[in-house]
Amino acid sequence: MNTPNLYIGTAGWSYNDWVPIFYPFSQSKDMSWLRFYARYFNVVEINSSYYSFLNPGIIKSWLNQLNNVEDFEFTYKLHQNFTHKKNYTEEQAEAIIQNLDLLQKEERLGGLLLQFPYSFACTDDNIDYLRQLINLFESFPKFVEVKHPTWINKRAKSVTFCSIDKPELDGKFPFKLTSSNKTMYLRLYGREQKDVTERERLLYSPGELLEIEHEIKKMYPEVEKIFVIMKRHSYGNGLANAFEMLHYLKENKMIRMPETIVKTYPRLERISKFTKSEISGLFDLDTAISNN
Repeated sequence: MNTPNLYIGTAGWSYNDWVPIFYPFSQSKDMSWLRFYARYFNVVEINSSYYSFLNPGIIKSWLNQLNNVEDFEFTYKLHQNFTHKKNYTEEQAEAIIQNLDLLQKEERLGGLLLQFPYSFACTDDNIDYLRQLINLFESFPKFVEVKHPTWINKRAKSVTFCSIDKPELDGKFPFKLTSSNKTMYLRLYGREQKDVTERERLLYSPGELLEIEHEIKKMYPEVEKIFVIMKRHSYGNGLANAFEMLHYLKENKMIRMPETIVKTYPRLERISKFTKSEISGLFDLDTAISNN
């Protein structure tokens, strides 16, 4: 059985609380967090694009930081004006298309993520609205996240519906992996039930990740490309789980990771390979950009 191209990473990369959990405490003013991140993962989901319209200069800066980095892609989360407020301008659409074009021309675009709210039910009006956005961004691969149960088992040739694992959806939108266009996009929010103030701390257990890994491998015959995005970033939990998922999906191979993350999550020690020399020499990189 052929293994699809695997893209495993986190939602965002620029978090102050990842120092010194992931990024080293001692670093030069010119260190690039993105380039450091790209040493270990080959995809990141851009979240800041949901809250603001990013200047093309920021995109160009990210691309420059990835010079000589092979096999790394961004997925670009669509601005909330399009998905939640349903109120956008032609100028705003053109600004996003310009950024997507920059990424696509450099072969760095995994796709555009359209994340809709729970209230976005599968109605005729919402189907028409989704079709409108699909046509607007027709030149780019698209991933659609919907959470209302009326969307269960729906398919579309022009987009890939996301698979979601999220505690709040338990019993309403059951966890089930889906694919289309020979692609699967999985967003993992966590499983342990906590109150809303603690949900960013959700951490998958190794057993839970093994269950998900087993389901992912069932999809191999029907897909060519798999994205797995760890949503929870606080305290580095998503990072730890991303390293573990890499280990499981790469047939239990030892995974290269920085010493910093292993010190924070000792359970990673059994799957990690690193040398202190890997940490040295990383502090002469390009300027880090915080907008991700």
